Amino acid sequence: MGMDKAVVAYIKINGEQFEIYVDPDLAFDFKIGKKKDFNNVMIVEEVFKDAKKADRASAEKVKKAFGTEDVFEIGKRIVLNGEVPITTEKKRHMVEEKKKQIVAILARETIDPRTNAPHPPQRIEKAMDEVRLHIEPFKPAENQVNEVISALRPILPMKIDTARFAVKIPADLSQRLYGSLKEYNVQQEEWQGDGSLVAVIEIPAGLQTEFMDKLNRLTAGRAQIKDLPKDKK
Repeated sequence: MGMDKAVVAYIKINGEQFEIYVDPDLAFDFKIGKKKDFNNVMIVEEVFKDAKKADRASAEKVKKAFGTEDVFEIGKRIVLNGEVPITTEKKRHMVEEKKKQIVAILARETIDPRTNAPHPPQRIEKAMDEVRLHIEPFKPAENQVNEVISALRPILPMKIDTARFAVKIPADLSQRLYGSLKEYNVQQEEWQGDGSLVAVIEIPAGLQTEFMDKLNRLTAGRAQIKDLPKDKK
């Protein structure tokens, strides 16, 4: 890539700014973990104080800030921990993808405390649009959930909750379905003398209907499922 399409990635450490020229697409892919190696990310193998003025950072300040003079190691740190300019279109796409991830988590792990039922994803997404939430494109969806819940509560009450079930699988199906049960949080399990399996399973509250439908489908309705009070372990 030529310099005409390169962008300046930068980071501030102890009040000093360090800049590098990078390929915007490769730097972005490296930052989000899509690209595993750092090959061809840096356009110029130099660390600058002001890249556009071609003002190089002093070796002394670079060594003090990064603990190394290896330009590629420094470049990696700047891309991973600093700021990498991205196009408006790419940022919009990232925000939309992150929003979908957050909606999926909320639909799976939260309930409406007024009804103890999960909110449909469409309802959550509509509420997020209504409050005009700011979604961080580079921040993991899991780390934004609590902030989103707080912002939505005035118009869409929700809380993170779990459900616990005692499940009994018939003997002729227990071995085959054991792996499917282990996809969930199995807190207790006990094989009965007749070969049947009894297990206590905890799941995100929003998955209750999906869990029971799946278990009934896999056992043709022969599974015994009992809702357990949360205060009984």
